[in-house]
Amino acid sequence: MANNIEFNLINNKLKVKQKMNSAIYKFLEEASGELVSQTKRRTPVDTGQLKGSWKYVINSEHTESEIGSPLENAIWNEFGTGEYALHGDGRKTPWRYVDRHGQGHTTRGKKPQRTLQHAWDDNKQKIQERFKAVMKGALD
Repeated sequence: MANNIEFNLINNKLKVKQKMNSAIYKFLEEASGELVSQTKRRTPVDTGQLKGSWKYVINSEHTESEIGSPLENAIWNEFGTGEYALHGDGRKTPWRYVDRHGQGHTTRGKKPQRTLQHAWDDNKQKIQERFKAVMKGALD
């Protein structure tokens, strides 16, 4: 006597993929927002222009987030200039510039502040732990 066992397989691949993508997007929103917030807190203020310019953009197709500022000063702030340039590739001679108040200055460069890098370094572990928790919760 043969047992007739019938299996009904249900393909939940699309539902699982949708839940995972949703969780990843949620995580990217959280992590990016936190890093931007931390970077803004660490940004030195003269005019406030740089501090207010930090933003993030999420590319959900590639599951990545770009965090930065469109201002040229963000590069100088992060990597320094002149003899203080992070990788030693800055100008080696002093130069003069006129500030927004019309005052002339001589400088050898600007020391790197590393505001974005420090925000990442200080939050990396917390962000990684949050990613694990979000992904675990996505499939519960």
